[in-house]
Amino acid sequence: MAIAKAERLMNLALCLLGTRRPLSKRELRDSIEAYVEAFGPGNGASGSDDSFNRMFERDKDDLRELGLVIETVESLDGEIGYMARRDSNRLPPITLDAEEAAALGLAAKVWQQARLAGAASGALQKLRAAGLPEDVDPYGSHGALEPRIPVHEAAFEPLMLACRDRRPVAFDYRKATAAHPEQRHVEPWALECWRGHWYLAGWDRDRGAERVFRLSRITGKVRSRGGRYTAEVPDVVTVRETVASWAGEIADRSARIRLRAGAGYPLRAKATSVRELGDGWDELEIPYGHGLDAWLVEFGPDVVVLEPAELRADVVDRLRAVAKG
Repeated sequence: MAIAKAERLMNLALCLLGTRRPLSKRELRDSIEAYVEAFGPGNGASGSDDSFNRMFERDKDDLRELGLVIETVESLDGEIGYMARRDSNRLPPITLDAEEAAALGLAAKVWQQARLAGAASGALQKLRAAGLPEDVDPYGSHGALEPRIPVHEAAFEPLMLACRDRRPVAFDYRKATAAHPEQRHVEPWALECWRGHWYLAGWDRDRGAERVFRLSRITGKVRSRGGRYTAEVPDVVTVRETVASWAGEIADRSARIRLRAGAGYPLRAKATSVRELGDGWDELEIPYGHGLDAWLVEFGPDVVVLEPAELRADVVDRLRAVAKG
């Protein structure tokens, strides 16, 4: 169904861009095969006319939302026609200096080992054809450190497309404290990468609240669901703040832990105080925010939570879930 709609929109756009005069609804209906197959010729029954009018208005709104400038023109006899002038829908020439081109090349290199490698390479080829400076090598070396965003989760690509298309999804998700996955119905907003892990922020329909899901905990296939979004999509900045909070980047309290000497260097880097206890252990005070329990579990027997009590309980629950498999 998605392919059929995309083809119908493409044909409508080509008709509106290719005409030298405004075309009426009847002419567009008779010119586009998808309309003819669905509703018949323009002199069909009134019921089919009403259905066609609704679909045409939706298609026209979708094209305008995609950026196509469609003009509405009224003829001398009062008939309404539509056209998309080429001069109104032509992008200005692309002009990039060396620094801008290098930045685009660096961004494309980030995705060379991810699922977007093909799209990134294709985009750079189009930019080269449109005037990318010839003396700039997008894949050349830009420094001693080479950025990479690893994407190993099978859920990344379908979720990326669902975020782009604003399409609800369903998937099985295993919480760190649960032994078995549960099905979630989600309106996906955006994907964000924190500490080398990918997270999906979106609206959980079952719980009626925003949630963040770690992609590595999604099991099975991501399945598309019909219907429109029921919750308003926040702006990008708000989504990033939400992911940062759920990933443990935003802390509003402190926690006290014991850490084995010579272990847990990421924890030591975040510690506000470190005290040697002897017998191969240190005591650390670290910022405590949402997601700290999941992070502490990754250090296994090298970490013991002293306080607060709720953090200690969360870590114990997670360890028990891991032990159960």
